[in-house]
Amino acid sequence: MNVAHTFLVALAALAAFGIVTSTIYSLMVAVGVVRFRVLAAGAVPPPYHPPVSVLKAVHGNEPDLEENLATFFVQDYPEYEILFCARHDSDLGLAAARRVMARFPDVKARILTCGEPPWPNARTFSLEVMRQQALYPILVASDSDVSVGVDYLRSVVQPLLDPHVGMVTCLYRGVTKHGIWAQLEALGMSIEMTGGVLVANMLEGMQFALGPSMVMRQSTIEKIGGYERIAQYYADDFVLGNFTAAAGEAVVLSSYIVGHHVMNSEFKSSMAHQQAWATSTRFSRPAGHFGEVLTYAVPFGLIALPAFGGLHHWALGLDLLLFTVIARVLLCLLVSAFVVRDWAAMRRAWLYPLRDLMGFVFWVRSYLAGRRLRYRGEPYELLPEGKLRKLEE
Repeated sequence: MNVAHTFLVALAALAAFGIVTSTIYSLMVAVGVVRFRVLAAGAVPPPYHPPVSVLKAVHGNEPDLEENLATFFVQDYPEYEILFCARHDSDLGLAAARRVMARFPDVKARILTCGEPPWPNARTFSLEVMRQQALYPILVASDSDVSVGVDYLRSVVQPLLDPHVGMVTCLYRGVTKHGIWAQLEALGMSIEMTGGVLVANMLEGMQFALGPSMVMRQSTIEKIGGYERIAQYYADDFVLGNFTAAAGEAVVLSSYIVGHHVMNSEFKSSMAHQQAWATSTRFSRPAGHFGEVLTYAVPFGLIALPAFGGLHHWALGLDLLLFTVIARVLLCLLVSAFVVRDWAAMRRAWLYPLRDLMGFVFWVRSYLAGRRLRYRGEPYELLPEGKLRKLEE
């Protein structure tokens, strides 16, 4: 047996192994989908509508910002307030908030400024400033690029009726009106992220949170040390949920799905954003990130084609590649139809195999790229455990 043949055998074995693991993962996602739907259709507890404070950190202008903010002013909820915070009073995000506030004068809303943040993660400083000014004991922290329906608050606050629940977080669908690169990023939000969350929740329960929507009691945040406790981290949402679970309070995955709008319409900005997130997970949860490679399917299908072809089994190699492509399309259809209700993702399901391949490339580059990244246009360096160090321009 020559060296070339040995290499092809090893390559074929690797491809087969990856296809098996990614298929097992897809089946686990399918089970997670069924579980999610069953829990979502469970018994409805008594109404629970305590007053809440919605916290919105803004920084500059964004696509569809006013429309997204406006969805929080039309909530079918008895009593709530909305707080906005930016570094400076002249911030374009605050200008958009003021315009929306003028459209809905009957909704309690306030504008706050915090100055230049002394913490590495600027968003967490804005959240802490708003938390200290909030009128109500339940806080709903939601990103500025999120849109919701009128029943959002009624849905996400409900689980806090159980005193053992310390946090409620939501899955999200990627929303975009832009071209191919934004559509691929949106598919990653709707399908790849959702699949991973469903499997993690099924295997070990929610030990983390998702930044677009995080609902907590003031007492829980104080218990874990305030937002300052997470101010050093890039993935502050992940860590906030982790600290909540570690404090003995349950993190609940709501059945409510929010819209998460893609802000990066151009190739360069979209790739940089997705790569930064992949690199950050390498630092914040290294073991889980390392094992993530076994969840991708199409890369192993692409390896299978030349590997089995070189062993004179071209038909088998082609069948395996087609299997991985079809499996990813079906996974996209399953998650988009029965979990995130993303009809755009269903129409673009044929693109998801490409997004699967892109996810693998981001994973590989997370080990090759440096520690530096840009967040909201500002430079940072990633440190162990996913902590941040602000850099000078």
